[in-house]
Amino acid sequence: NHTRISEFILVGFKSHPESQLLLSVLFSTMYLVTVVGNVCMILIIRMDSNLHTPMYFFLENLSTLDICYSSVITPRAALAFLLGRRSISYSGCASQMFFFSLFGTTEAFFLAVMAYDRFTAICNPLLYQVIMSRRLCVLMVMGSYLSGCINCTIQTGFTFSLSFCGRREINHFFCEVAAVIHASCSDTLVNELVMLAVCGSIIVGTALVVFISYGYIIITIVQMPSAESRHKAFSTCSSHMITICLFFGTVFFMYGQPGAASSPNKSNTISVFYTVVIPMLNPFIYTLRNREVKGSLKKQLKR
Repeated sequence: NHTRISEFILVGFKSHPESQLLLSVLFSTMYLVTVVGNVCMILIIRMDSNLHTPMYFFLENLSTLDICYSSVITPRAALAFLLGRRSISYSGCASQMFFFSLFGTTEAFFLAVMAYDRFTAICNPLLYQVIMSRRLCVLMVMGSYLSGCINCTIQTGFTFSLSFCGRREINHFFCEVAAVIHASCSDTLVNELVMLAVCGSIIVGTALVVFISYGYIIITIVQMPSAESRHKAFSTCSSHMITICLFFGTVFFMYGQPGAASSPNKSNTISVFYTVVIPMLNPFIYTLRNREVKGSLKKQLKR
């Protein structure tokens, strides 16, 4: 019975002793870069009044979310590689899954919200300030977190209602939903269907908002009279488009296809990408490809 299980063993990414230190240093370095990069992004936005717009309000919240998202996974993984201790308590595993699902789902909704923001700014520029009011922006952020909370409650509740009779090994480096389901000795068909239905609907729903928004954006940009206008409009969207491709591409590979829960081995490497690498890359993507942020950063450095 699952109530008798006090801990799980995370066996994903088994490595030779000599490479464990290298993996620990690598994960620790990426986490440090993630935190520093996203904190700098938040400070730049808050310190420059020119960046107090809906787009940067969402970007500030995305940076905060990326710090939380990475903090759920990376520090513990780095410590496990360093000390060689792969065990995690039953309650610790449930907590990690809950917050991982919460922040991951919320990020998907954030990206959809940011796509709608860009659609409004480019396709309805005269009504942009009226439509994207402060109240609406706050409600969108709160709605994204509420959606994430609903999903993580469903996923965690269904997963930890299973029995884990004695097979305590989770073939992953953190308590990811599909890997924990695979470690159960219960019939997991219902859980796999629930995971596919819930995660699939979230991925498809948020992706549709993104694709429809950018479909209208591309049509509007193409119809702009001058090359300068087209370039300026595209430059405001390019960073977000890169982030969307990275996030939704990896998440669809993990959760948007049948059999995701039954083949956790192939997912370990791709999991590192969307749990560790993407939160680290986001501040660089938005800094290097955004003239306003680069200009604000130069002003802050001069001060």
